[in-house]
Amino acid sequence: MPAPMRYRLDISDEALEQLRALPGDLRRNIGQRLDALQKGLQGDVKKLAGQEGKYRLRVGSHRMLFTLEKGLIFVHAVKDRKDAYRD
Repeated sequence: MPAPMRYRLDISDEALEQLRALPGDLRRNIGQRLDALQKGLQGDVKKLAGQEGKYRLRVGSHRMLFTLEKGLIFVHAVKDRKDAYRD
């Protein structure tokens, strides 16, 4: 059985700032979830309705919004659930 694909990960400057503002235990949890995400898209992942190639990963009450394209996960936002889907 072949190993699952390992995705490359890129995080926007804005998402990095949002991550740095979170408490350390939540950042560690998100880091673990990102690692699992890179190993074959494991985790509570859903495609966002009506948005081509956009997904979210749920980590407690926070959402990581990302795009997926040709083996690259690009995280563009890390927000509380209540703010995650507002522009």
